[in-house]
Amino acid sequence: MRVRYLHTMVRVKDLEASMAFYGLLGLKETRRWDNESGRFTLVFMAPEGQEECPVELTYNWDGDDALPDDSRTFGHLAYSVGNIYEMCQHLHDNGVVINRPPRDGRMAFVRSPDNISIELLQEGDSLAPAEPWASMENIGHW
Repeated sequence: MRVRYLHTMVRVKDLEASMAFYGLLGLKETRRWDNESGRFTLVFMAPEGQEECPVELTYNWDGDDALPDDSRTFGHLAYSVGNIYEMCQHLHDNGVVINRPPRDGRMAFVRSPDNISIELLQEGDSLAPAEPWASMENIGHW
């Protein structure tokens, strides 16, 4: 039996804010579907060269009463990055909450505008601990 990964779907409250957040992570819009009769938009975003591994942002035009204020029951998305410190600084400089700083040079967790946990993992070996990250406390649960 053959199984192939298709995508991960997350519901979003503010499509533009969510697209901007995933854009900061380096994801690009690969396709979009606006459904007039269903009154929703699906936007697929993926890292360049990995278009087969998208996150699907589902936006309901009339709001989404089913979307709780804290959608953390989802779990998380995970992406590897070339330099975890540079990525976390870039995200921090753009107002993204770093819930679990990369104190160990290996792993960090950030939060999307829709409260989705995003795990960032350093490609290859961990980087040496570096300030200001090494002494930062966790901001929240991931």
